[in-house]
Amino acid sequence: MNTQHIQYAGFWRRLGATFTDALLVVTLTAPLQYLIYGHDYFRWLIRNIDLFNAYGVWDAIITRIIPLLVIVALWHLMGSTPGKRLFHCKIVDAATLGPLSWRQCFTRLFTYAASILPFYLGFLWIGWDKHKQGFHDKLAHTLVLHSPDDYGTESLSDLMATNT
Repeated sequence: MNTQHIQYAGFWRRLGATFTDALLVVTLTAPLQYLIYGHDYFRWLIRNIDLFNAYGVWDAIITRIIPLLVIVALWHLMGSTPGKRLFHCKIVDAATLGPLSWRQCFTRLFTYAASILPFYLGFLWIGWDKHKQGFHDKLAHTLVLHSPDDYGTESLSDLMATNT
């Protein structure tokens, strides 16, 4: 990656990627929840929207544990989730701009709590930080970069060098 043309993924791009990932998780988990618990689960869910409430063991496994493990694996193996890929973003090590270690992935996940409290300030921080880092990015030493579709920021010599 050419370090002269680093583009950080901004707040709105990252928020769009997060909503896309959340929609994908719900799309994949809701049918399983229905098969296991039936329609009563969704009635219960509407009345009990709380991160720490679970309808049962399978609810906790399907809606919390498995998605979090998949996200961490995707960060480590691909540097992104499907939502981040759709929005042309990649999570990299802040020092090397290379892939994340397992430690960074789990640190990033567990330090989301620091970004949530108080009042999602750590996520909002992305909007005005010069490197577009949330608190979880700073604590895990990660960056989220944006790779635009076009090559407008590349020099002609760089473009020609990659095509030969």
